[in-house]
Amino acid sequence: MKKRNDNLKRVIVDFKKLTPEILALLVSKYPDGYDDDDIVSFKNQHNELIEAVEIITEDTKYLVKISTKLEMTMENYDEDDYEDFEDDDPEAVQPPDMADEETEEDF
Repeated sequence: MKKRNDNLKRVIVDFKKLTPEILALLVSKYPDGYDDDDIVSFKNQHNELIEAVEIITEDTKYLVKISTKLEMTMENYDEDDYEDFEDDDPEAVQPPDMADEETEEDF
């Protein structure tokens, strides 16, 4: 018996390709952030270990690579920040200012 998810298109998403739509789905699925049980690990074509979190839509299974940038962006998510962008615009999601986080930790 096949699972419903077997026929889904599979897409690996790096932070650079993260769209407002996928970010909103991530925040909706993991409102308090993700933990170790949510992480999927696999090797890519270069035999590098990749860790990602999974988002499933009606026709696609997204594996979003985890990173510090992703965690910070999810923590600071505000859908109003993306209202002037199309849902599928990867230019809309900008990397967080990592210098601010390092400064806060120093105190």
